[in-house]
Amino acid sequence: MVETDHLPVEFRRAVAAIKMHGAAMKVNCALSELPRWAAADQTPGPHHRGSTYVGPSIDYVEDAFLDAKYGRPSEHPWLEVVTQSVLDPSVAPPGKHTLSIYVQYSPYHLAAGSWDELREPYGDRVIETLSEYAPNLPKAMLARDVITPLDLERRFGLTEAHQSHGEMGPDQFFSFRPVPGWSNYRTPVPGLYLCGAGTHPGGGVSGAPGYNGAHAVLEDWPKLKVH
Repeated sequence: MVETDHLPVEFRRAVAAIKMHGAAMKVNCALSELPRWAAADQTPGPHHRGSTYVGPSIDYVEDAFLDAKYGRPSEHPWLEVVTQSVLDPSVAPPGKHTLSIYVQYSPYHLAAGSWDELREPYGDRVIETLSEYAPNLPKAMLARDVITPLDLERRFGLTEAHQSHGEMGPDQFFSFRPVPGWSNYRTPVPGLYLCGAGTHPGGGVSGAPGYNGAHAVLEDWPKLKVH
């Protein structure tokens, strides 16, 4: 949004040093019927109205993370699954359904190959994993869209595919978010404010960054307003 020569050198360096390390992706599916979970055979049911997590043990999740730690997509990914069409039938034709899969861990930086090469093969692996818990999924699949970490960056501007616009660790939280010295939603450019997940308190659907950013604008409004 702003050419670098309009920003102080110290600010540019701090922004360039923000840790991203995105490690998630999405697979969106169109289905001819709802997933039939092996653990709960009634359809539809309460298990279709919320988020379903595939991560049967702490060891499973840790192994998934270890793959990503070394630049490999998780062989046995940790999945979060939502069937939006149960709550909102308008998102799919009558009798059909949508399914979104949030996939962890899929590192933006790969040790070998590229995400353009791995997009469909790894999409297959994600569906294979989920089919262990919802066996009817392959036959119910009408279409799918595999959105890799690289796609998240290219299509939505998420640097290194990080949905929170930066790691949410102690060194990038509170007064350090987005960078030290600029945690008050303001920037070195007068009139330019930040109000997204890269500001305190970070990612998640809370609305808090926007609320706080709006109050910063209101606080400055008397000196910004043109009379």
